[in-house]
Amino acid sequence: MLTIVLIDDDPISTFVTEKLITKNVKEPCQFYKYQSAKTALNEIYDIRPNYLFLDLNMPEMTGWDFLDHFDSQKNEAEIYILSSSVDERDINKASKYQVVKDYLSKPLIKKYIKNIFN
Repeated sequence: MLTIVLIDDDPISTFVTEKLITKNVKEPCQFYKYQSAKTALNEIYDIRPNYLFLDLNMPEMTGWDFLDHFDSQKNEAEIYILSSSVDERDINKASKYQVVKDYLSKPLIKKYIKNIFN
């Protein structure tokens, strides 16, 4: 079973992402959804997800803050930034994080899912 963590303060975006993955991935998936990156960071090492989708612009702790505190030695999740920002500076900044597999723009689309899960 695939374990997937969705970190996004927008519940509609999280709902859409979960439905799209469920519909297009053959393996059964277990989802953990967080509206707070801070809460997710506290629980992530116990969950040990295969995949993690991270929004950047959130209150309290941003996606950048999450990445700065995330210890990739304790977790081998494939991390994908899923953001509505198409700012080149964000895309360039994301590429500087070794743990980030890719920068995807919202909403998640079928083509991205096929690339990620195949």
